[in-house]
Amino acid sequence: MRILLYIDSLKAGGAERVTLQFAAWLNQAGHDVTVLTRHGPSWDFYPIDAEVRRVVELDSARALGPLGFPWRLLALRRQLRRLRIELAIGMTTLPAIKLLLASRGLGVPVVVSERNYPPAKPPSAPWRLLRRLAYPWAALHLVQTEAIAAWLRRQGLARQTACLPNAVAWPLASFEPRLDPADWLDPSWPVILAVGTKSHQKGFDRLVGAFARIAADHPDWRLVIVGLEARPYHGDDQVAALRGLLPADASLQRRLVLPGKAGNVADWYGRADLFVLSSRYEGFPNVLLEAMACGCACLALDCPTGPAEILEPGQNGCLLAADADETELAAALSRLMADPDCRHGLGQAARGVRERFAPERIKGHFLERLQPLLQGGRDGGGP
Repeated sequence: MRILLYIDSLKAGGAERVTLQFAAWLNQAGHDVTVLTRHGPSWDFYPIDAEVRRVVELDSARALGPLGFPWRLLALRRQLRRLRIELAIGMTTLPAIKLLLASRGLGVPVVVSERNYPPAKPPSAPWRLLRRLAYPWAALHLVQTEAIAAWLRRQGLARQTACLPNAVAWPLASFEPRLDPADWLDPSWPVILAVGTKSHQKGFDRLVGAFARIAADHPDWRLVIVGLEARPYHGDDQVAALRGLLPADASLQRRLVLPGKAGNVADWYGRADLFVLSSRYEGFPNVLLEAMACGCACLALDCPTGPAEILEPGQNGCLLAADADETELAAALSRLMADPDCRHGLGQAARGVRERFAPERIKGHFLERLQPLLQGGRDGGGP
């Protein structure tokens, strides 16, 4: 089949990486796959499989702003026709809505793939109205956890849902930009690591605040956050905001290490003594899976959704309540920082995710979920 995956860009992020993984799996299964993005290669962070076609959306109505939305839908509709698409997958909320609207009447089944817990980050009012209209048209809502599926069903937004956790490849891929941890860290320094590009969602403010509370008790430890860039994100300078949470004391400021984006993130997991997921919400956190696959001792907040489906508390990691405050997070950090034997045991057990969430296993489930549509099921819920 001729299959399209549509996403805003291929910048650094879990949804973008999973998009390329889905595309590769479909290509390996013998399908003709196109990845369509709104933003071009200048935004790319991840390398694209040579066998997968990449197309950048033509947006001649960009200068019209919101008034150009109907023209952008028409352009997307023309792309679907030009490429003779037989199945389309919308990755994340806004691309999925646009696909559903643009494909109306074409007989192209559309799969919606949410990559986060929807009520945690609701779109603006116009997009919520469009979601209310278009989401029930989807042939399938492919989600990461049952909690997401249940929310969509309760809201009347989905007719058919299927759950598919993320996969974790081992060994992890490595690509540019490569940042050597040795250039940033003395070998004698123990390290707490966090990874992400969106500071608020990842709860980095809570993590920095918790670290500040216990830094004096653990003077050799460093807190490293990989993924943030020293430039505004949606109008906010995330790096400056995090540094502003610490006292002006230069020695403490130096203990917060912010190297930026790294394509060799496995080297940073390998350097870490403890990995922390302090997120306010997730879909199914890739970074937690990766850290565990690398054998990191992991501490996570039980945010919606994903950590509880990955971690077995006390067995292969530690799980705090989603509403744990900075004091509770600091206490949990301090206990693990002071107990290398516990960290070692948790890290050894964490490697079990390599098998539980192995790509070949998840790939099989992915193709199974799509099988009715891959067989040419034009009556499988398309508009």
